[in-house]
Amino acid sequence: MTRLSPRTRKALLTLHLVTSLGWLGTDLVLLTLGISVQRGADPAVVYPVAALIGTALFAPLSVLVWLVGLASALLTPWGLLRHRWVLVKLLITTVMVGLVLLLLTPNLRAAGELGATLPSRDRADLVIAPAVSTTLMIIATVLSTYKPWGRPRRAAGPVASRRQSAMTGRPAR
Repeated sequence: MTRLSPRTRKALLTLHLVTSLGWLGTDLVLLTLGISVQRGADPAVVYPVAALIGTALFAPLSVLVWLVGLASALLTPWGLLRHRWVLVKLLITTVMVGLVLLLLTPNLRAAGELGATLPSRDRADLVIAPAVSTTLMIIATVLSTYKPWGRPRRAAGPVASRRQSAMTGRPAR
């Protein structure tokens, strides 16, 4: 693992926070736009805006958040596989990025083109997808804040046993 200076590590963390907050904010805007159509706003006006936001902000931010998060995991002491919460966050983010790029962005583009002729089923999807995405982002934030579950267990070989006995002052079993 490459060690970063404290200053560089803080800059990487700041970039991760800013891009993540941008992604969450954009997601909340998409959710608000989707709800506004459900409540009677003109889809011919709202959906082209949602399509623009989705393609110009949401999709690029999702990829950027994933890349910066991966760099943070690989280049800082947290590591990619050292803590379960980091791995779970990576899995959540990877799934979300895939869904954004493969499903949501094409659906937003279609909604922008179809406007008022978009079927009701597809209109509901443009509310459900950002709602689920927002929930997953909040879960990822909670994981980053509370860092649950500790480290994965490793097989306790002779080196681990000696290290444990040296730390506790008790002989290895």
